[in-house]
Amino acid sequence: MRRWMAVLRTPVGAGAGLLLLGVLLLAVFAPVLWSHQANAIDTDHLLQGSSAEHWLGTDNLGRDIFYRVLVASRTSILLALLATSIAVVTGLALGSAPAILGKRGGRAATAVVNIAVAFPGLLLALFFAVVFGVGAKGAVLAIGFAGAPSFARLTQTLIAGVAERDFIAAARIAGVGRFRMLVRHILPNIAEPLVVNATIGAGGTLLAFAGLSFIGLGVQPPAYDWGRMLGESLSGIYVHPAAALAPGVAVVIAGLAFNLFGEAVAKGFGVQVPRTRWTDRTPEATPARDDDNDAVLVVEDLHVTFPGPVTPVRGVSFTIHKGEIVGVVGESGSGKSLTALAVAQLIEPPGQVRAAELSFLGAPLLGRLPVRSTAAVRRRLLGTSFAMVFQDPMTSFNPTKRIGVQLAEGAREHQGLTRRAAMDRAIDRLRAVRVPAAERRARQYPHEFSGGMRQRAMIGMGLMGAPALIVADEPTTALDVTVQRQVLRLLETIRTEDDVAVLLISHDISVVAQICDRVLVMYAGRIVEDLPSTELATGARHPYTRALLAAVPDLDTALDEPLAVIPGRPVDPARMPEGCAFAARCAFASDRCRVEDPVLIDQVACWHPQAQAEYSNFRTGQR
Repeated sequence: MRRWMAVLRTPVGAGAGLLLLGVLLLAVFAPVLWSHQANAIDTDHLLQGSSAEHWLGTDNLGRDIFYRVLVASRTSILLALLATSIAVVTGLALGSAPAILGKRGGRAATAVVNIAVAFPGLLLALFFAVVFGVGAKGAVLAIGFAGAPSFARLTQTLIAGVAERDFIAAARIAGVGRFRMLVRHILPNIAEPLVVNATIGAGGTLLAFAGLSFIGLGVQPPAYDWGRMLGESLSGIYVHPAAALAPGVAVVIAGLAFNLFGEAVAKGFGVQVPRTRWTDRTPEATPARDDDNDAVLVVEDLHVTFPGPVTPVRGVSFTIHKGEIVGVVGESGSGKSLTALAVAQLIEPPGQVRAAELSFLGAPLLGRLPVRSTAAVRRRLLGTSFAMVFQDPMTSFNPTKRIGVQLAEGAREHQGLTRRAAMDRAIDRLRAVRVPAAERRARQYPHEFSGGMRQRAMIGMGLMGAPALIVADEPTTALDVTVQRQVLRLLETIRTEDDVAVLLISHDISVVAQICDRVLVMYAGRIVEDLPSTELATGARHPYTRALLAAVPDLDTALDEPLAVIPGRPVDPARMPEGCAFAARCAFASDRCRVEDPVLIDQVACWHPQAQAEYSNFRTGQR
């Protein structure tokens, strides 16, 4: 509401708003006030010009043109708004179809939109006018369906932009269904540009409807609108110009009112205006895990492939046990986040995930579960026992919803809590992650939280259920050192108090060494070393692990010498070399390394593992 008021306080916004208000008031009250004068036939004054009695003259039955133009405003604007509503509703349905129908249905809907957009709007309007028949009803349907494809394309574009945000992925992990996802998370975030474009589109619809009436396909006698009046008066424009110009001016003024107001709102909201035309709960319990095996997550031979083919994750295997914190480190592009997304079931087509085994709490995450309602059971499992903390909390939360509402959604969806009980649980979880004044904070929006508080709230969202595993994907990125330490201590406290397993992904090996029990070092989509964090400083054997350690400056780093760097660049997943992917950057590489890819033997994938931590080869790297 503040933004709308801000728009109306600008000169253009105020002027356009008053003009549009005047047009709408005229449409409402003109027929009530002046219908008698507009319909009165006076055969003594046929086709008269402008006079003091008839400001714009009379038509061929002696009716006052000025009053007829005023009265016709209701029909013209009402039918234009009806056509705009049809275009918006139909376009919204077509544009939202890919988000609801899934891959196949979405492709069909997109194909329909693409074909329709390829035809000029006027041609589509004429085609639908012939299909629906001559008259006001047919014209409304024709204009409405002709305008739907462009609105559908806009909707598809906006949804595609929002669908990649982290808060959508977080809602998907929480088990929110497609329709609820669309209604509660996607549409509220694209409502403003849709409203703006619908307002601007109303002006174009008004003009198009007047055009159909002008050529005789719209409003039929004895009813009349501006377009029909313009068509009937065109033959006498040279002898009686006011009769033809008056309805044309009315169309222009009303169209400008809609367009200027829409443009003012778009400018005020910062919206880019294009210039072209319940989830079913299942009675099955969460799959039981073997009490003799405390493995929370088991990953064996995990591959993630994209068209090309490009395989950024190649044969990753690891196991996380109850109450264990496992760190994953590596340079950007090493496959850390993709591994986490594959585990969280967030890799969407055309990406493909395959693994010899990928199980969470004993339940397989790939393939079919040995129970009915496979999707619902898996969604419930991930929604209650799996928590994901993304690296950018600002995009992980829906900016249009309060923090408490977003935390409560998962509890209402999977635990069957009432709105009040779920909100109480959300407030309790905010307290658990050390958010001060939790009750007040729960009523605030994400932008009212600091970066550290947003990250705490994101962790609190994961604790709404009873998580057995928290996957934290670089949770301390963009946070200052003090807040970073607080977030890491919070994760460690949660692990200690609730015996929760944590998978911590980071590019900072020193951060991982602080709180993790075990460290997985990834390079080029593979785990090249798996070792306890206590042995990281002195027991690392892979040259890449040593290079990462050497690149971390400490208090003993000489200020007059260049900082240590790893020579070369990470490999491109689309151009994976033969042999060891690190060979081109490794000081110990041999001919065997360049032709034969090492396998993970004794927790290190290297043909020349080093026996002791000597980092001098990497501390002398060039800038």
